[in-house]
Amino acid sequence: MSGRVLTVSNYLQGADNVQCIELFPSSQPTYTYDFNASISSYTFEADYQTIIIDQMSYSTADGQPNFTLSTVLGSYANAEVGNANINVIDASAGTVALTIPKNRYTGNITPDARTNVPVTILSFRWTDTGVTPNTTDSHRWAIIERFEPDVTIGDPTLGAGYTAIPTS
Repeated sequence: MSGRVLTVSNYLQGADNVQCIELFPSSQPTYTYDFNASISSYTFEADYQTIIIDQMSYSTADGQPNFTLSTVLGSYANAEVGNANINVIDASAGTVALTIPKNRYTGNITPDARTNVPVTILSFRWTDTGVTPNTTDSHRWAIIERFEPDVTIGDPTLGAGYTAIPTS
């Protein structure tokens, strides 16, 4: 594996159910999930962790991020998403809103970074407690953190709280 510790697809456990977006750290978008069935017996939770990848590129065909050659260098601590960010809109209709929290990553970012890129992985999970055994499903968001004026310019691998993945 030529010194590669962990590819992004290894970290994400494949590309299924992963939505990749680019956001400023101060952005706080809300997305609505429609289960198209009652979710009155569901519980919801979410957490996130910022990883730093060594490199990334973009597809020249469609402009989408390409992590094919990316390796995870390290990470910052995991954090829980508060219940205020998960809002059941209509339990009987099956709609729930997830607000991705702002300031999920507060470390350094290099403008227009293609190396040492912070990517926050947010996992949104729902458990149906109305069936035995309970079933849990999840959806992951890969949030490429982008530079904005209030962010400190710098290498994210030098930030307080960063933990490198050992290479040997």
